[in-house]
Formats: sequence, structure tokens, C-alpha cells
Amino acid sequence: MDTIFAEATPPGKGGVSIVRLSGPQAHAIAAALVGPLPEARQAVLRDIVDHGERIDSALIVNFAAGHSFTGDDVVEFHLHGAPVVVRRIAEALRRAGARRAGAGEFTRRAFLAGRIDLTQVQGLSDLLAAETEAQRQLAMRNAGGELGRLGEGWRARLVEAAALLTAAADFPDEDTGDALEETAARLV
Repeated sequence: MDTIFAEATPPGKGGVSIVRLSGPQAHAIAAALVGPLPEARQAVLRDIVDHGERIDSALIVNFAAGHSFTGDDVVEFHLHGAPVVVRRIAEALRRAGARRAGAGEFTRRAFLAGRIDLTQVQGLSDLLAAETEAQRQLAMRNAGGELGRLGEGWRARLVEAAALLTAAADFPDEDTGDALEETAARLV
């Protein structure tokens, strides 16, 4: 699996830009640019240095595999928001062995790692596109897994109903056939 990076904030000028690095070499690549990484989930101020040149001073946040959105090792660089700084860190990350992530690749990794289900993926997509408060609220419920839990409940009831109907069909001579069918009908 590749180590990937992407800007997590909208491109352009701003006070802060966040560049996220994820994958098996994330910690080694980040450490090569900033020195020792902070303890997991703590932010520290570090100079980012590439080939002896100081690129920026940034807050560095480290996430261990299993405790990040993607499930991979992740390092975030909270940089000054000048596009030239972001371009320069991207160049340094590429030279160190990371590649720019494709659209949705962080989310895809989170899904493949079992961190989120497909309804949560859709909820995140809907949240990013939300323009109204109602859209935001619905997207947050879906991103939080509400729709997935509802679907899982339906699935469990259908599996139970199918098992009851199978039992009724397999044992037609038993007196419980009608009761099994009635119970199955109440489940669906």
C-alpha cells in the first residue's frame, strides 16, 4: 500500500492549511522532515526542513495505525496557509516517497479498513455537499452511522424471517408451521 498525502483544507490562501499524510511510511516520511514525532494525538510545533531548507514552522499531529480515520499511520501538518508553502511541502513529501492521493482515496481507505460503512461514506459525501441546515443534519446522521444501523436491523429481521420460513417449509408435518409463518410475517 502506498503512502499518500492531500491537502485537507480548501486550496488557496488562508490562515492555515492542513496537509494529511497516510500510509505505512507516514511516520518515517514525516520524521525525516520534522524530526521526532510527537506522542499520538498531541500537537507540537516543529520546523519542516527539506534538504537543509526550512519550509515552514507547523503544528504536527501524529495518529497511530488503528486510531486514525483511514486506519493507517497518519501525520497532519498544520501549515501557514500560503499556496507556495503547500506546494513546497507537497514536493518534499513526493521526494520522500509519498504520492498525492486521488479524490476520495482517504475515505476509500477508511471503508476498506472497516472504519466506516457505505452509508457513512455517502453521509460524508452529502455533508461536504450540504448547503442547507436540513441537508447538514441528515448528512450528519448518515455519516454517524444511523442509516447503516437501520439497514442492519432490517437485515437481521429478514434473516430471522427467512430462517423461520425455511423451518416451516422443511418440517411441514409439525404443528408449529403456522406459528412460524405468523412470526415471520410479523418480522417483516
